[in-house]
Amino acid sequence: MPEPTEPWHVLNATEQPWHAAPGWGRYVDVDMPERRFADYGINIHVLEPGEVSTRYHAEGGQEGFLVLSGTPTLIVEGEERVLKPWDYFHCPAWTRHAFANASDEPAAILMTGARSDGKTPDCVYPVDPVAARHGTSVAEETWDSEEAYAGTPETVKESYKKGTLPGA
Repeated sequence: MPEPTEPWHVLNATEQPWHAAPGWGRYVDVDMPERRFADYGINIHVLEPGEVSTRYHAEGGQEGFLVLSGTPTLIVEGEERVLKPWDYFHCPAWTRHAFANASDEPAAILMTGARSDGKTPDCVYPVDPVAARHGTSVAEETWDSEEAYAGTPETVKESYKKGTLPGA
């Protein structure tokens, strides 16, 4: 029988460092603390009212999003859709998307995505009027993430905020 390719682990999201930027929510990575998973990334992203998750973008890997709490607005392919707890958004490669929280309560989303090979450009940030209304669109299309996020707040580490996640 083959041996595991790396050590298994159990991690509690409330005991890990979170990353936060004003207006962009806060998130915790739940892959291995000492190194990222090779094949996919996974995190929990919490958006307070009025915050967005990311710039509106499309990337070359499949992603998946499960709403844990709240009612975030999904901006996808130029459309808006309000999601509720336990809604799952399957996001095939090159699907343009972002999340915004237009509600009055926090929203928590479990996010997973395939890792890229890092050799070819794998993410584009297009201009979109619906995304612009929510503050997630770039002013000019770019494939450069540094350009897309220029002028946005730096991410800082913080502790888990009690009550942010359902049951925790």
